[in-house]
Amino acid sequence: MFEVSSEELILWIQNIKTEEEDRDSLYLLIDLLGGISRSEIYSFKIKSQKVVNMKVSLDYLSKSWAEFIHNKTPIQYLSSCCYWRDLNLEVNNHVLIPRIETEQIIDIALNLISDSTKELLITDLGTGSGAIAISLALKSSHWKVLATDIEQNAVNLATKNFKKLSNSNNLKFFCGTWWQPLKKYAGKIDIAISNPPYIPSKVYKNLSISVKNHEPQIALNGGDDGLLHIREIIKEAPKYLKKDGWLLLENHFDQAQKLKTLMLHNGFESIEIIKDMNGIGRFTIGRYK
Repeated sequence: MFEVSSEELILWIQNIKTEEEDRDSLYLLIDLLGGISRSEIYSFKIKSQKVVNMKVSLDYLSKSWAEFIHNKTPIQYLSSCCYWRDLNLEVNNHVLIPRIETEQIIDIALNLISDSTKELLITDLGTGSGAIAISLALKSSHWKVLATDIEQNAVNLATKNFKKLSNSNNLKFFCGTWWQPLKKYAGKIDIAISNPPYIPSKVYKNLSISVKNHEPQIALNGGDDGLLHIREIIKEAPKYLKKDGWLLLENHFDQAQKLKTLMLHNGFESIEIIKDMNGIGRFTIGRYK
């Protein structure tokens, strides 16, 4: 631990010249890397402390901030962790940084489950850091969660994240493309969830440097129309879902109606487009007949 006074920390913050939109990033850096939350910093302004214990030195924070400013390296990668719902997950550049918009997918899934004591088989396709799979596995020991990812480094990281958060064995990770590693579970899955790559290639080319230069393209680029992987997931879903099983997908802001059509053509009913906090049709859900 590194000791500084609260006055030193506040002065250091004041001396950092930031654009208004970077201010939140600065406080996130201090939180994730230094271990001091924004609310604690505000409390120091009211009542100073002679000793504040930080996980890194102010010099290290300065170097990390410079890396963020000059190379647009995401704060989450600089600190190797991120907050998602009530979790603190390890992340690296082999996995997408879990977005706040995706947090809602857990609430949608939970709304499908009337009894948390009922045994269920749930899958998370393209798990990345394990955010979705881990959140659900922690909700009930009665649920068995299967998570897949094409990237072995992602599988290793997600496994590490789960072991840090739970001693349970109700979550298993598999390396492979979408449904492919789950052949022995064909026809047995109650709920399948995925936040797949869905950004159209032309849109991907225009994303910010912080995303394009640092986050894995394989987790973002969904091909010409953004539906390359979504088509495969929906087409193969009937082989793996139980009758009346649910498929829940996150999609690009303008894709929901196309997903609805794809689901209809592949044997789904009770299809619903669910809006995110910004009123965008971000999630599409359907029940296999």
